[in-house]
Amino acid sequence: MVPSQQVFGRMKRGAMRGISTLVRPLVAALRSGVRAPFLAGMACLALAFVALGASLVLRPAPVRAEAEGGAGTLRAHMGVASCAGSTCHGRSVASGTPVRQDELLRWQEESAPTGAHSRAWRVIGEPRGQAIARRLGLDSAGLVRECAGCHASAGAAKLADGVDCEACHGAAGAGPGGGWLAPHYTVGTSHARNVAQGMTDLTSPRVRAGVCLDCHLSGDGQGQFIAHRIMAAGHPRIAFELDLFSTLQQHHDEDADYAARKGHKTNAMQMWAIGQAEAVKRGLALYSQPAKANDGVFPEFTFYDCHSCHRRIYDGEEANVSAVPNPGRPIHAGMPPYNDENIILLLAAARVAAPAEAATFDARSKAFHRAMGAGRGEAVAAAQALRQAADALSARFAATAFSRDQAFAVIDAIASDAISARFTDYAGSVQSVMALDTLLGGMVNAGMVSAGGAGGLRMQINQAYAAVRDPNGFQPIAFRRALGGAVRAIRSLR
Repeated sequence: MVPSQQVFGRMKRGAMRGISTLVRPLVAALRSGVRAPFLAGMACLALAFVALGASLVLRPAPVRAEAEGGAGTLRAHMGVASCAGSTCHGRSVASGTPVRQDELLRWQEESAPTGAHSRAWRVIGEPRGQAIARRLGLDSAGLVRECAGCHASAGAAKLADGVDCEACHGAAGAGPGGGWLAPHYTVGTSHARNVAQGMTDLTSPRVRAGVCLDCHLSGDGQGQFIAHRIMAAGHPRIAFELDLFSTLQQHHDEDADYAARKGHKTNAMQMWAIGQAEAVKRGLALYSQPAKANDGVFPEFTFYDCHSCHRRIYDGEEANVSAVPNPGRPIHAGMPPYNDENIILLLAAARVAAPAEAATFDARSKAFHRAMGAGRGEAVAAAQALRQAADALSARFAATAFSRDQAFAVIDAIASDAISARFTDYAGSVQSVMALDTLLGGMVNAGMVSAGGAGGLRMQINQAYAAVRDPNGFQPIAFRRALGGAVRAIRSLR
């Protein structure tokens, strides 16, 4: 799924940033209110897992965000009404200080992606949701069991509220981990104090990713794992890009007051890089769990690259093999590969921001692909080693400011021969275009590149989006040419 509807002019934390016109499924789904991991971020913070210990373990690692990510004991749930007062977040216009105070209105916006969370449960009752339920054989209890984990908020008494305030910001009521609702609007409070009293620190990219990935990639909670059978029933395929999805759901202004309260403004380049690392970690953690590895006698296909299997079949003597060899996947042609879209982009970021760790990550990713052809035990061990390397990169990125030169270097790395040769399938190619858009927009927001200069490159970026418009018509070589053209255009701003 790729961002659809060219929104060049999309406001990205106060600055212009385009998504694209091309590839309709994402925005259509956003508007319908689908929240579950389908564009893995699209309704959790738009449309975002997890610290790994230093030692390599063969047992499945926990998926829930640890330490920094805040883990989930059940908290008292207050509901949307607790935030909806006219002196809080329920104004009809953005006239408040220090926050907008129209956040509830934006959360409910019917015509924009920002309202996707409020529509998340409603979409279950719409034609597509009902068709999926019929194919899965779900009754009303089954819908709650299988869908409420992502299309509603844990602990909420009112499912119709969909993904409400507390789903992302943390349960506000008294109880384990909660109790920040009243103190957070008192005179003299601070963001640090709110976090200490149970509010989720969404200013931390690693924490934000942990929250969003639960429903936009998959999680451990009830009804939060998007298995292949669910996608086969009609659920959108999953993909994740933390910064882009955060932008689509943003309901606050990152002005001087925001920076003073939070301690900093968002660094889009850093958010993107950490999002890639946390997505890799989450996928590998889930893959390592025995209960999620198989569906009956079959492997759980949700972990594999869809495009590698969903190709035309040629049985004749003049077979026209459409698969393109991928140097990052040392596997034989008949083996379905693990979906490595985030692995590819994480390597590009690592080569620039953490070159010492990049070689280790690259070697471990290839070892993981090889191990999947050896056996389950070998694959899990390799997955844990790769997850450990991704966690090291996530921590490294969290301490990296991502300068102008680094942002341009990452864009160059994405189009380099070493990385672009790995764009053999649809999912990774989509990620690369979203990355260019995010990195360029991040430089605009940071004042590193002018909005006018970036705006002049929309044609080339849209050509790259056009090359991934249709998954059934995807051509790797043609895509690489379009990607190279976009990168050359961006490079001209340097």
